[in-house]
Amino acid sequence: MSSSVSPLAPTNVPTLPELAGVRLGTAAAGIRYKGRTDVLLVALDPGTAVAGVFTKSKCPSAPVEWCRDKLKGGTARVLVVNSGNANAFTGKNGRQSTALTASIAAKAIGCKTDEVFLASTGVIGEPLDATKFDGVLGKLAETAEPGQWMDAAKAIMTTDTFPKVATKTVKIGTTKVTINGMAKGAGMIAPDMATMLSFVFTDAPLSASCLQALLKAGVADTFNAVTIDGDTSTSDTLLAFATGAAAKAGAPKISRASDPRLKAFVKAFNAVLADLAEQVARDGEGARKLVEIIVEGAKTPASARKIAMSIANSPLVKTAIAGEDANWGRVVMAVGKAGEPADRDKLSISFNGIRVAKAGARDPSYDEKEVSAAMKKPEIQIKVALGLGKGRDRVLTCDLTKEYVAINGDYRS
Repeated sequence: MSSSVSPLAPTNVPTLPELAGVRLGTAAAGIRYKGRTDVLLVALDPGTAVAGVFTKSKCPSAPVEWCRDKLKGGTARVLVVNSGNANAFTGKNGRQSTALTASIAAKAIGCKTDEVFLASTGVIGEPLDATKFDGVLGKLAETAEPGQWMDAAKAIMTTDTFPKVATKTVKIGTTKVTINGMAKGAGMIAPDMATMLSFVFTDAPLSASCLQALLKAGVADTFNAVTIDGDTSTSDTLLAFATGAAAKAGAPKISRASDPRLKAFVKAFNAVLADLAEQVARDGEGARKLVEIIVEGAKTPASARKIAMSIANSPLVKTAIAGEDANWGRVVMAVGKAGEPADRDKLSISFNGIRVAKAGARDPSYDEKEVSAAMKKPEIQIKVALGLGKGRDRVLTCDLTKEYVAINGDYRS
C-alpha cells in the first residue's frame, strides 16, 4: 500500500449504506504487512446467492480454483479475503491452505465449507500460513458489523493508493434495493473475465443463475475494458452476492436476467462495475494520467476492442502520454500491429478532441502549442477513426511512469 495517494483518485468518495444480510469485519493477521489490517471477513445471511467470474490464466491461484468449484452450489455464507499473499503457484501447500481457511471460516460462521468463498492477493509463489486465521476469523464472525465498507476496502489493498468503493440505489418494482461494491487493483491488470479482486453485494432477491448472467454480461465493457500493464493476474476474482433481504419489503423474486422488471437494476449494477473498473485505472501503479481510448469505424466491435487494447497496452504510447507528448506515430504503430483490418490512408487520430492526423498524414491544421497544452491535462482521450465500418469500442488505461518501474522493481524486497 502506497503512502502517497494517486493524483487521479476520486475527489468524492461515497458513503456506502448498510445492506441487509451483510456484515463485515477486518483484522491484522500478520500475513505480510505490519501495523495494518490484512484480512476481511464478510458474513452473509442464509440463502445468499453467489455468482463469479475469474481469471482465464492457465496458472490460477488456489483460491480461484476453490471458488470455481464451490460456485456450483449457488449459495454463500461467508467471504474471506487476505492481502499480502496471493496463495498462487504454491502447489499442495496452497490447496491445503485454502481448505484450512475454509474450515476455520465455516466453523466461525456455522456453515458448510461449500458455502465459503476465498480470495487472496499479494506476492505470488510464497506459501500462505493459514494457521494465522485460526482465532482471527472466529472473532471477526462475532464482531462483524453491517456498515464497515471502507474498512473492508482498505483491508484488501496491496499497492493500491486508495480504497475503491461504489454504490447505487434503485427500485425493483416499487421496492428500493441497494448495490454496494469494492475493488482492489493497481498493477498486473489486464483483466480477462474479472479484475484482480472485486466484490459486489445487493439485497435484491435474485437467483444464482440470474446473478451469474448479469455478472458475465456486465464485465465485458467494464472490468474487461481496463488495462494497466497488459498482464493478466493469476488471482482475478469478481464475486457478486445477492442476500435477497429486499424480498421482505416486497421486492419480487427474480430468476431470469431477461426479466423486464430488472431493467433499472441492470443499469445500476453495470454502473457500479464501471465505477470500480475506472477507479482501478485511476490507481494504476505510478499513474499520473487517466487515458480513455475510443476506436470507431472498425469492421466489427471485436476488431475495435483488439485495436483499442493494442493502443492501451503499448509501452510506447503510455510513455508518450507520461511525457505529455501527442506522439500519434506511436498510435499508428499500435493500430498497425493489432492484426485487425486497417487502412493507413483512411486513418484519423485525435488527442482530447484535437485532430492531429487525418487521411494517413498529419492534419493540415495541426498546432503543436494547442496539442501540448491539451496533453498536460490529467485525463487524456485518444480517438482513432478507421473509416472501415461501424465497429466501435472504448477502453481505459493509464500512463507508464518511472514510478511504475520503481514499485515493481522493489515489489518483493
